[in-house]
Amino acid sequence: MTRALPLPAAIVDLETTGGRATFDRITEIGIVEIDEAGVREWSSLVNPGVRIPPIIERLTGITNDMVAGAPTFEEIAAELHARLQGRLFIAHNVRFDHGFLRNEFQRAGLRFNPQLLCTVRLSRALYPHEERHGLDALIARHRLEMEERHRALADARAVWQFLQAAETELGADTVAAAILRQGKRATLPPALDPAVIDALPETPGVYLFYGDNDTLLYVGKSKNIRTRVLSHFASDHTSSREMRLCQQVRRIDWQETAGELGALLREARLVKERQPLMNRQLRRQGQLCSLLLEEDRDGLLRPRVVFARDLKGRAPRLYGLFPSPTAAKTALRDLAAAHRLCLVATGLEKQPAGRACSARQVKRCDGWCVGTETAQQHNVRMLQALETLALRTWPFDGPVGFIEENEEAGLRELHVVNHWCWLGTARDDSDVPEILASPAEPVFDRDTYKLLVSALQKKVRVVRLPPA
Repeated sequence: MTRALPLPAAIVDLETTGGRATFDRITEIGIVEIDEAGVREWSSLVNPGVRIPPIIERLTGITNDMVAGAPTFEEIAAELHARLQGRLFIAHNVRFDHGFLRNEFQRAGLRFNPQLLCTVRLSRALYPHEERHGLDALIARHRLEMEERHRALADARAVWQFLQAAETELGADTVAAAILRQGKRATLPPALDPAVIDALPETPGVYLFYGDNDTLLYVGKSKNIRTRVLSHFASDHTSSREMRLCQQVRRIDWQETAGELGALLREARLVKERQPLMNRQLRRQGQLCSLLLEEDRDGLLRPRVVFARDLKGRAPRLYGLFPSPTAAKTALRDLAAAHRLCLVATGLEKQPAGRACSARQVKRCDGWCVGTETAQQHNVRMLQALETLALRTWPFDGPVGFIEENEEAGLRELHVVNHWCWLGTARDDSDVPEILASPAEPVFDRDTYKLLVSALQKKVRVVRLPPA
């Protein structure tokens, strides 16, 4: 038994058709019940009412044929609800399992809002020196017995073994104190339903705060949605902006992602598309411009202001991302002054052939306009001046997928990108052709470009994709 766990308790594990609690469905439920009377087990396959994707069949071993004759969730909902009622709900990455059950119970007309305990968080608190806290890591570290990995009852048994091992290794008082700290609830704005705390996931993603009349107030992103959302409420007494946000928020929504890149991409797009009232950055990029170097018939490289949306990142010799043509010309004028470039050669002034530009008249131009400097010499200094603004040419010969995986949350995402344009994100390889074939015009976006360049520098996994 255990002296650390508040009783009664239920350790729950689910197998599902995918990672989206509001969309995917449950295929198997496994429960280890612990109370004063002892330890009991219960499990059942569940007919999800939809096809199980091949990748999930391979992962869990649960096939469409196996669930064809199983009961639907609605058929077992009342029994399952009674079995879990009043018990501490324990799961490894509890937001995942609780989120699925909460949605299923809601479809069956039953309210489900238990006290939660996440053994991923508990493992982090008890073993802070360890890097990994997924179930596979716990099985290896604590030498837990495992019969069938990714089967619901077997995984629930492994979590029960972990709790017993932690109590043996660290003592019941230490484990009980860590459980108590995790169970403390945050203070929410008065207009919010307290049940929202139990539903917040501890995964990367974006979150959206809504006010009266469902007005979008704020979009944020985080590696841990739950922690970041609660931090807004914890700081409302120290920041007038946070206080105003907390006073106005009426509803919270979120989108889970497999990693930080997906969260950043979604945040940038949502802010631009939805224009939330309290987001100060990312909101507008205006008529995004770059400087394009083109060689004229005399061999001179001349910069021309072009709209980035028209180029979609395809052209070589692109420099800078500016919010307007005026900003691009201002930056070019500053570079010309710093590098003694000719204002006629840069297109900033128009003068008859052989007449000095205004910079040459004050000895701040090396004289291309009056013939004392060759086109090649001016080109060298032009390239040197623009080097710090150079945009990376798309390094692939077609579309690619940036891969992110979250083992603990069971999420895998493929961010489909072509010529620095984010086309969409697939959670199943079968979604990729539809994304590539979308008739929507790709949008070249400054923030997306920077995020993708940074991801390549960090060696994010990339796979080549066939053209649409």
